[in-house]
Amino acid sequence: MTKLKCIAVDDEPLALDIIEDYISKVPFLELIKRTENAIEALQMVQAGGIDLVFLDIQMPELTGIQFLKIANGKSSYIFTTAYSQYALESYDLNVSDYLLKPIAFDRFYKAVEKVHNQLQAAKPAEQPPVQSFLSPPAAAAKPMQDFIFVKTEHKIQKIELDDILYIEGLKDYISIFTKTERVITLQNMKKMDETLPKGQFIRVHKSYIISLDKIESIERSRISIGDKIIPVGDTYREEFFRHIDNKNI
Repeated sequence: MTKLKCIAVDDEPLALDIIEDYISKVPFLELIKRTENAIEALQMVQAGGIDLVFLDIQMPELTGIQFLKIANGKSSYIFTTAYSQYALESYDLNVSDYLLKPIAFDRFYKAVEKVHNQLQAAKPAEQPPVQSFLSPPAAAAKPMQDFIFVKTEHKIQKIELDDILYIEGLKDYISIFTKTERVITLQNMKKMDETLPKGQFIRVHKSYIISLDKIESIERSRISIGDKIIPVGDTYREEFFRHIDNKNI
């Protein structure tokens, strides 16, 4: 089994002890270095050969956010932090996952399994994705992105992509309608459209983005999702129906 070469970066020795212990329990991880020195870790990442970095956000010389921007996309990253307010920014930086301290092992394993499956999916000829020993085997690797973080009035909220039915834009904010709730966030439709994975979501109107697999029926350019009827705008009609044809709906 090809192991992911990892480094752990944190200015708290106890936090490093926990990450090191967790890594030792996962057969597809190999700890190359644990360090309290963010500059040293950055040099290792830039030199290449590091698959996964466990990175604290609040560090003295270099914050995790600054580290990630300087590293320029090399390696995969999992943030480890006691502060939830950085969740939205970490998502914008394409961090693989965001672990809040104190970190439970099952949550740690879920995060590293996702990274492992992502990297294996990018190299399909080598071997199939690892199967979790904490949960039933999956039929296929998880998608690169399965959730988003959005800022609401009082908090940053995590929303699973599979729960989203459709998104409605209203001037300077948008409403995200899920299976169980409506989440309002101050954001524009263009940015949300660029954020969501193509092939799973599509913009069908200047005011609507829908989840393709939540469509129940289409009649005369009117889409039914639950009890909601969503119009298909003239600008988006051709691309929408091309997607429908490609998916053989």
